Amino acid sequence: MTETTSQRSLVVKSTAGTERAEATNQALTVAAAAVAAGVEVSLWLTGESAWFALPGRADELELEHAAPAGDLLAGVLAAGTVTLCTQCAARRGIGPDDVLDGVRIAGAPVFVEESLRPGAQALVY
Repeated sequence: MTETTSQRSLVVKSTAGTERAEATNQALTVAAAAVAAGVEVSLWLTGESAWFALPGRADELELEHAAPAGDLLAGVLAAGTVTLCTQCAARRGIGPDDVLDGVRIAGAPVFVEESLRPGAQALVY
C-alpha cells in the first residue's frame, strides 16, 4: 500500500438491493477491495440495501460472475465499518437487535462527518 492510500479513507453508500443487483454488488465489491488494500472503509447500507444488515440477507443477492455478496459484506465487517441508515432501518422495522454483529445504526450527520474528513472519498451506488 502506498503512503497516499494509507492516508485516505473511502465512504461507500449503497442505496439499492436485489432489484439492482449490479449496482449493489459493485458497492460491496469496491468496499471489500478497498478493505483488502488496507484502506479505511465505511460502508453505508441505505434504501433497499438496508436489508443486507440482517443475518443471511446479503446471501440472497446473486449475480453471475460476481463474488458472493455475503462474503463481500463479511470482509468489510471484518476490517471496516458498516452502518445502517437510521431512517432506513426505522422504515423497515429493523432495530439494533436485528442486525449482524458489528453493524451500527447511524444517521446523516455521521455520514456527512465521515465524508468530509480530510482525505475521504465518498462514492454512492
